Amino acid sequence: MGTDTLRTDAADDTAGLRREQRGWYFYDWACSVYSTSVVTVFLGPYLTAVAERAADADGYVHPLGVPVRPGSFFAYSVSLSVILAVVVMPVVGGVADRTGRKKPLLAAAAYTGAAATTGMFFLDGDRYLLGGALLVVANAAQSVGMMLYNSYLPQIAPPEERDAVSSRGWAFGYAAGSTVLVANLVLYSAHDSFGLTETAAVRVCLASAGLWWGAFTLVPLRRLRDRHARVERASAAGLRQLTATVRDMRRHPLTLAFLLAYLIYNDGIQTVITQASVYGSQELGLGQSTLIMAVLLVQVLAVAGALAMGRLARTYGAQRTILGSLVAWTLTLAAGYFLPAKAPVFFFVLAGGIGLVLGGSQALSRSLFSHLVPPGKEAEYFSAYELSDRGMSWLGPLLFGMTYQLTGSYRSAIISLVAFFVIGFVLLARVPVRRAIGEAGNPVPGKI
Repeated sequence: MGTDTLRTDAADDTAGLRREQRGWYFYDWACSVYSTSVVTVFLGPYLTAVAERAADADGYVHPLGVPVRPGSFFAYSVSLSVILAVVVMPVVGGVADRTGRKKPLLAAAAYTGAAATTGMFFLDGDRYLLGGALLVVANAAQSVGMMLYNSYLPQIAPPEERDAVSSRGWAFGYAAGSTVLVANLVLYSAHDSFGLTETAAVRVCLASAGLWWGAFTLVPLRRLRDRHARVERASAAGLRQLTATVRDMRRHPLTLAFLLAYLIYNDGIQTVITQASVYGSQELGLGQSTLIMAVLLVQVLAVAGALAMGRLARTYGAQRTILGSLVAWTLTLAAGYFLPAKAPVFFFVLAGGIGLVLGGSQALSRSLFSHLVPPGKEAEYFSAYELSDRGMSWLGPLLFGMTYQLTGSYRSAIISLVAFFVIGFVLLARVPVRRAIGEAGNPVPGKI
């Protein structure tokens, strides 16, 4: 084979990867609107209000006969979605790796989540159980979809490009969130002009996130391609597959050590994201328009933050950059505890701080983990990774909900999350990532 032919093949391979990368970014563009508009902004306060309308004379709702404060119902629903995801994701991850058919599975997860989200249009009156059920289905489906999406990263980007590619993916997601939040803000603020009540405007915003998710998922489904399977055998059942995945990860203890650190600090990040609007509305007395503008500020700054932290990682390494972001998260939560009520300016300052570290800490964690995954087991390992990603964490929302259940104070609930960042920092600092990458069987980048 001649030199020119080799160069042509290499150029074709590079062009093919670039095309896949551009398509890959668009899944973040598609599903991040759900995370932003639904989980972060509208559904928490709205579902809490629906649950309050269904409460008895003592101020409790009774899902499955269990007395629950309406203010805790949303957090408990997020936790329940993870229990479902724990069973489903290892099965799907095993099937994806063994058959090589990720795209059909990604399509199924995406359109299940999009359908559940669109169905939130019918969440009205005191139908809090409907809202909880749709939230559980949508969150679990997003977990599965993001697991499959993340597992493409080692296949579409060489080691030296992963920090940059991962950061661009997060930036796409935050850009989409900003775009739709502007439309949400216009619709919600001027709902009378559109002939809608305030609750109808919220329901339209919720449902539109599902339609957006479904429409833009078509782009990655057209551009990503499936690879050959590493093994040809049927998947094990859910818990058996999860056990097999964890057993295999024990052969790579440093990968497992990183994952433990990530699961803990990301649990804190995701709980802040999912509960911030509830904290702002219930504890600080801020209106929905203020919350939308604050989250919009987070989205805009998160784009810049993700790209900037990607550059910092090229100089200082991903691990050090993530550790710095965890310090910033701790200080931000401490400041949030002392925020005065009905003071939107201070809330905006806090939102700005969150935005600057949010995208980068998540993007770099994803790219760093991709170096620690043994070749051929991407979906299987990312199923474990995804258990605590994108608002799917269960321990943080459970702690937040229980703290509020016991104290009746959202300030106590929010400050309890500091523990996740402190413990996560200590565990991550102890991981020798260069040795971990080598032991996973991957080339070690020059700066990590």
